[in-house]
Amino acid sequence: MNPDGIHRRSFLVGGAAALTTAVAALPAHAAVAAPPRAAVLEYADQWTKATGLAELLRRAGFTVVPLDTTRSASAQGVDLIAFGSFTNNGSQYPGYVAAQAASLRDFVAGGGVVLDLAQSDQFGAAVSYLPAALGAVRTDADYDTVLPVAADHPLVAALPVSSGRVFTGRAAGIRVSWETVGSWRSMRVLMACHVGGANPCLLEGTHGAGRFLVASLTVDKCFDSSGAAIQPTAAVRDSVTFFTALAGYVGRVRAGTAPAVTPTPMPGQAAVGPLVGHVGTTTARIWARPGLDPAVHPVWRCTVRRADGWSKVVDASISTANDNTLLTDIPGLRAATHYEFTLAPKVPAPGFIPLTGSFSTAPADGAPAVVTMGLGSCAPSTPNTVWTRVIDEGCDSFVLLGDTPYIDSGDLAVARTRHREFLAQPELAQMVSTMPTWGTWDDHDFGVNASNGSFAGKVNTRTAFVDYRANASFGHAADGSRLTTRTAGQAVYTSFRRGPIEVFLLDPRWFSSTGPSWADPTRTTCLGQAQWDWLRASLRASTAPFKAIASGMVWDDKGNAETDDWATYQHEKDAILDFLAAERIPGCFLVSGDIHVSRALNYGPRIGYDLWQFIVSPLHDRTIAGWRPSARAR
Repeated sequence: MNPDGIHRRSFLVGGAAALTTAVAALPAHAAVAAPPRAAVLEYADQWTKATGLAELLRRAGFTVVPLDTTRSASAQGVDLIAFGSFTNNGSQYPGYVAAQAASLRDFVAGGGVVLDLAQSDQFGAAVSYLPAALGAVRTDADYDTVLPVAADHPLVAALPVSSGRVFTGRAAGIRVSWETVGSWRSMRVLMACHVGGANPCLLEGTHGAGRFLVASLTVDKCFDSSGAAIQPTAAVRDSVTFFTALAGYVGRVRAGTAPAVTPTPMPGQAAVGPLVGHVGTTTARIWARPGLDPAVHPVWRCTVRRADGWSKVVDASISTANDNTLLTDIPGLRAATHYEFTLAPKVPAPGFIPLTGSFSTAPADGAPAVVTMGLGSCAPSTPNTVWTRVIDEGCDSFVLLGDTPYIDSGDLAVARTRHREFLAQPELAQMVSTMPTWGTWDDHDFGVNASNGSFAGKVNTRTAFVDYRANASFGHAADGSRLTTRTAGQAVYTSFRRGPIEVFLLDPRWFSSTGPSWADPTRTTCLGQAQWDWLRASLRASTAPFKAIASGMVWDDKGNAETDDWATYQHEKDAILDFLAAERIPGCFLVSGDIHVSRALNYGPRIGYDLWQFIVSPLHDRTIAGWRPSARAR
C-alpha cells in the first residue's frame, strides 16, 4: 500500500492505453443493499495516462466489478454503470454503447444509474444511447472552473466550495472539465463552467425509475498505472467526496426517493447565418440556423426587396432533421438585379433581431457581363480577415473548395458543430450573407487527412454538409436522379452558371477507391460511374463561354506519400481530358486546392487549346511554398 492508501493490486491496468474489462458472473439484478454495486469501464488515455474510477468508487463504499462487455447492462447485476473519462478513445466503449444502447436504457428504466464522465467529442459528441426524450452533445471546450448550479442536489451539496467553485486545486495539465457539454435536451444542469449554467459539466436526466448522469468531469483521473496519486491530496479527497455522494444518490434512486428532475431549459443558441447559397437568374436559396426553439418558432418568413419597391414574402419551416436549419427558395426574381432580404419568425419572438442579407442575381445567359468570383480552399475556423479581403476585392460570389472547415471526424454531432462554428466567424458570416456561396468538400471535411471513399463516417459528414450548405443540388439519389433536397443520397457534386462562367464542382472523395473505374476496369475509380455520366452530359449541354472543372483534390501528384490526388487516378483524369478534346468543348480550365499553395499551371494544348490549372489554396496562412508539380497533364 502506498502513502495514499491505495492497494496497487486493486488496479486492473495493462499499459498506457489499458481498458479494465473482465467477466463477472453476477445475479441478473442486485438488490439494493450496502454497499451498492458498480460495473466500471475505464481507460488510461494518451493525455493523462491516468485512471482511478474503480478505486475512487471503492473508497466511496461501492463494491466494484469490471464491466462485462459481453453482457447487457441489465445483466451486470449492479446498481451503477460508470464509464470513466476518455473511454471512448478505446474500442470497447464505442462497441458496447452501440450494441447495448437499448439495454442501457432498460437498465436505467428499471432503477439503475449510468454515469458517463468526460469523453472526446471527436469520437462521439452526442451521447448516443440516451432515450429520444433526452439529449446531450459535447463540444471541444475545456475549462478549469466548475461552479455548483443545483447547490442543494445530493451530488453537489457535500462538495467543498472555494470562492464559489468546486473541484479546485487540481493537478496542472488535467483540466477538470474536458469536452464540455454544449447543448442538451430535457436534462437538469447540476454543475457548469460558467455563471448561469452555461457550459454544463454535469447533467441529470430521468428515464423510468432511474437516472442518466452525463458529465465532462475528469474527477476520476487521480492515479497513475502504479497506483500513485497524481492529484494533490485535497483533490483526491474532493473526488472521494463526490463518489461517496454518488453512492448515497444511487441508493436513493433505487429506493425511489431521489429528488425529482426538473429539466433546465437550454437558452436560445446564437443564430448562424444567413448564408446566401445558389443564386441563378430568377431564383435564390437562403439558408439559416436561427437558434430559437423550433417547437415554438417552426415557421420563418423571408422578405425579399429590391430598390424599386418590389417585394416578395416566402415562408419556410425549420427542419429538425437538418439540425434545426431552414432553406428558403425564392422564385420570381429578375436577372442581374440586387436584392436585400430579412428573415424573422412568423410568430414574433420578443428580443429577436431579424437576420439580414443581400445578393445579386446572375446575369442572363449570353448577356455581356463581368463576374468577379472568388474560389478558395483550406480555411481556418477562427476569425480571419481573408473573408473581409474577398469583399474588399469586389467579389460578387464565392466557392468554398473544401477543407472548409476542417472537421476530421465521422461523428455527426462533431461535423455539425464544426460547420456551425465555421459559418459563425464574424468575417465569414458577413461575406456569406452578402453574396452567393457554393461549396464542395475535400479530405478534412469529407473525412480525415487523405481519406477516400472507404471512410466509415462519410454518411454522417455528408448529412452535416447538406445541413449547412445551400447548393442547387447535392450529388444524386439512390435511383441516380439529381438530388435538390437535403436528404440522404450519394456524393455532393453540383454545378451552377453565373453569367459567362459555369462551374462544375466535382466530388473526388465519395466514390474514390470503392470499385472499378469506368475508364479502366483494372484500376479503381475516383468519380464513380454516375458522377462521370453527369459530368459528360453537363459539359456537353453547357453553353457558357468559360467552364471551370473544379476539384478540392489537386490535379497533379502531391509529391509526398499521400495518394489522394489525381495522379493516383490518372486514368480517369486522362479520360476527362480526352473527352474534352474529342468533343471539342471550348473554354475549359481546371481548379483545385488542398496542398496549401497557390499556382497557375499551363499544360499546353492538351485539349486542343492551352489547358490551365489554378490551385487556390490556402485561405489560412500556413503555406507550403516550395511545392512543385511532379507531373503535368498528358
